[in-house]
Amino acid sequence: MTYQFGPFSLDTRTRQLLRDGREVTLSPKAFQLLLLLVQNRSRAMSREELHQQLWPSTFVLETNLAGLVAEVRRALDDTADKPQFVRTRHRFGYWFIGDVVKDEAAPVSAEPAVKYLLVWDARQVLLPEGSTIVGRGPDSGVWIDAAGVSRQHARFVVRQGEATVEDLKSKNGTYVGPERVTMPRRLADGDQIRLGSVVITFRVPQPPGATETSPGPGGATTGRS
Repeated sequence: MTYQFGPFSLDTRTRQLLRDGREVTLSPKAFQLLLLLVQNRSRAMSREELHQQLWPSTFVLETNLAGLVAEVRRALDDTADKPQFVRTRHRFGYWFIGDVVKDEAAPVSAEPAVKYLLVWDARQVLLPEGSTIVGRGPDSGVWIDAAGVSRQHARFVVRQGEATVEDLKSKNGTYVGPERVTMPRRLADGDQIRLGSVVITFRVPQPPGATETSPGPGGATTGRS
């Protein structure tokens, strides 16, 4: 599902906010907030309801929600005093006021989906299509609470059949092998990525039915599926 408003598109499949086809960075919680407001645009949503949706069964400060609203407004070039998209309902909550067009058509691909995994310790995380933030902050898409990992340490992007990693101005840097990442870098199966004290392996599992090669009689090779 894609929601289009002004120059923006909100893609629920890839969890991306796009402006004129270019991605606009949003934290996972800010994306969730914007999606909630867009999906419930026929009414204003109370702060209490938004808190329950964003942080179920968890106590958080009122400033957490206000901070997310400010992040959404920055991403949309919106303002509180002259809103085009997010209006404040004083002493109540927030209301998405932009004109929205829904597009339920999903792109069809003839190619089988390629999976990309991050593996470390006993954990294995599937990278979805789009952007995923990795860091120590609890609002990160992949949460790693370890020494030397910044709140928002690195961004992994999966798009058009390839995956890249980008450092987010972390204190201790992001490394692929011995090399520090200074710009988005394309990843290959088996790459070792270091974030602070954590080393992550990037894996591309073979799709089902992939042919393996084994030695046959006399050293010849035979294939099997």
